[in-house]
Amino acid sequence: MKDTTNWEKRFDQFVEPFLRAWRTKKRQYWAPIYLRGLLLPGERKSIEPIASRVAPGHDQELRHFVSESPWDAEVVEQVLWQKADTLLGGEEAVLIIDDTAVPKKGDESVGVAPQYCGALGKQANCQSLVSLTLAQNDVPVPLVLRLYLPESWAADLERRKKVGVPDTIAFRPKWRIALDELQRLVDAGVRFGTVLADAGYGTCTEFRRTLTQMSLNWAVGISSEQKFYPVNASTRMPRPGPMGRARKRPLPTHARRSAKEMIARIEPKGWRRLSWRNGTKGPLQAEFCAIRVRTADGPETTERVHLPGDESWLVAERRSPEEIKYYLTSHPAKITLKALAGAIKARWSCEQAHQQLKEELGLDHFEGRSWRGLHHHALMTMICFEFLQQERLRENKTAA
Repeated sequence: MKDTTNWEKRFDQFVEPFLRAWRTKKRQYWAPIYLRGLLLPGERKSIEPIASRVAPGHDQELRHFVSESPWDAEVVEQVLWQKADTLLGGEEAVLIIDDTAVPKKGDESVGVAPQYCGALGKQANCQSLVSLTLAQNDVPVPLVLRLYLPESWAADLERRKKVGVPDTIAFRPKWRIALDELQRLVDAGVRFGTVLADAGYGTCTEFRRTLTQMSLNWAVGISSEQKFYPVNASTRMPRPGPMGRARKRPLPTHARRSAKEMIARIEPKGWRRLSWRNGTKGPLQAEFCAIRVRTADGPETTERVHLPGDESWLVAERRSPEEIKYYLTSHPAKITLKALAGAIKARWSCEQAHQQLKEELGLDHFEGRSWRGLHHHALMTMICFEFLQQERLRENKTAA
């Protein structure tokens, strides 16, 4: 922060609504101290280093506040979401669904298991947090960080009890966690125009279908093998044969093809080089193309082939002949290719947010093992992040 003279006064004003949510005097006392400990410079943002900087000799009080005190995180989240909506919410905002991994040694911290760890780029022992981030004009604010509990953990009553996993928490795939949290944000009135997600979520038919049922616009990554029909495909009842029962289920009028095959049929002139934002080395560019299709996710035929589903945009991004990424979006037919590319590439800002949560605010420094402590710590880092974004926007406005 460039203007450090009055930042603490602005911080106190920012935190005031949160204090009401913490309710008791003890929590209202220790919460700002913990938040300051996360905000101030320091290589480690775990309990002991934080205490040494902002509350020497009070490690136990800080540990109790974040790991043991049964304060209602949902009430605090509501304040976070209301402030984020005021800061960034609106039709031009996007809601980005993703996950971020926290590498861990041992297997006693809640949710730690061998799974893909993006921070290391391979399978490793880690915790995985499903994230929902509100962003507009490349300015992100994380709103949700919810632990994914692997099946091995969800089914182990002894391990659950040891780290305090609530009885109401059962195994849920990441896409289901994301949808449940998304519904909470919608119910809270957080405003955004489009939901974005990578292929880890976008390949799930039920995930996409639920977004559509919620009347939400979406743009998601998909596999190159995702199956589609031409946009003019429909269904027909087969003619009855000379023998046997009449068929009761329709058949598709066209053959299915993979995303890779559909895009390969587009002529060279169908591709356009577009720029979506400026990077450190100049404009970020790639070639894009898009076609209207029907996803092969409708009802099944007797041959277990899915019939044509809703119309959507199949979009491809090409950096080189060997590097092509595929996306599916629910945007209306009358939209420009540049607008489609801009919506798809807006997802990058959540990766920036994850990096800053870890490097600046110590999201991955928490050393406790409990469900409550992990989620309390994650929520505190998001509150700090929101304050920093408010400060950055204020500085930008002042400099303009």
